[in-house]
Parts: sequence; structure tokens; C-alpha cells
Amino acid sequence: MGYEFDNNIPIYIQLQQHFRMRIAAGDLAPGERMPPVREIAVKYGINPNTVQRALAELEREGLAYSQRTIGRFITEDRDRIAEVRRLLAKDAVENFIKDIRPFHLSLDEVVGVLKDHWGDDDATS
Repeated sequence: MGYEFDNNIPIYIQLQQHFRMRIAAGDLAPGERMPPVREIAVKYGINPNTVQRALAELEREGLAYSQRTIGRFITEDRDRIAEVRRLLAKDAVENFIKDIRPFHLSLDEVVGVLKDHWGDDDATS
């Protein structure tokens, strides 16, 4: 399977989050056709109804859309994708701050640690 689910969180929510992250990261391009429900179910070893529920939530969020008889696609709304990317980044930063705050580092020290670990191979640096 290659993907481990947390037993404390509904699988459809975890799958929805997985696809949300892939869309935000650009792994799934705007307008790209998503794999069929059954293919996703087999890949992740889960029930097709669970996959359908996760994908329906992505549609509700505006990250995917269905075209009858053709399939489901990633939204072409780049502003929506950018908004989700910002929200995911904000959540990650909030979690990072919560985790690092007990070390009582100054902001400059935190930035220094980030710079040390950011890496030169990233095109956005």
C-alpha cells in the first residue's frame, strides 16, 4: 500500500488531506484527470465508498470537479489552489511554533536554524 492511515482519524479525512497536499504541492496539476475511485481504493487498500466520500469533500472544497461520464479533475482555479497552499503553510507554521516554543529560542535563532536546514537545492530560496 505505501500509505499508513492513523486509526484515530477517519480514513476519508486522511485521504482528503493527502490529495489536498498533493494538489497544493503541484503533484496534481490544475485540470489533470484524477485516477478513478476504484484505482485509488486498490492503491490505498480502502473501500471505494471511502474514496468517493473523500473526493466528494475535495469537490465541496473547490479543489476538484466532476464531468459526467468523463471523470473527476483537479480544479483549474489557481487562486483556489494558492489559497489552500497558504492555509496549509499557515497550519504547518502554527504547529512548528507550538513545537519549538518550549525551547525558548529567539526569533533570530529560529530563523538561523531554518536557514541551516532549508537547503540550497530549493528553487524558492
